[in-house]
Amino acid sequence: MDGPFFEDFTAGTTFRSSIGRTITQADNIQFSLLTNNSNEIHFNTHYAAQTEFKRPLVNSFLTLATVAGMMVPQTSRWGFALGVGEVTLPNPLFEGDTLYADSEVLEARASRSRPGWGIVTVRQRGIKQDGTVVLIAKRTFMVPTRANAPKPHFPEPRG
Repeated sequence: MDGPFFEDFTAGTTFRSSIGRTITQADNIQFSLLTNNSNEIHFNTHYAAQTEFKRPLVNSFLTLATVAGMMVPQTSRWGFALGVGEVTLPNPLFEGDTLYADSEVLEARASRSRPGWGIVTVRQRGIKQDGTVVLIAKRTFMVPTRANAPKPHFPEPRG
């Protein structure tokens, strides 16, 4: 079973997403309406054209969720979230842009309340195809040590 596990995190280490994700108009509209975000800058092209951006902005929570999700294989695959904070959106993301992500480990410490687990804090960034940073956020999650990792159970085939 591949990691990462608590032992794989050292302050200063940076992990990069193994894939990119192009955000489409359908993604942006569906996410905005699904989450009841009624700000028309995300789904009304006519309205957005009248703003300084001249086109729809990608919903910031879609950007945050996509960056976090893209980094799961390199960060919290076997763990669970504890918190997200200090989110900034220094530049806009538009429909048709492709997101990439990275995570720098800020801190990794053993859990005091859960033996065999560690608490990791990372600074995650969302980066557009041209290198422009569109999101910076701190994310904290709990991950097991290698010895304490869940053991996958594969069912025996029948018949």
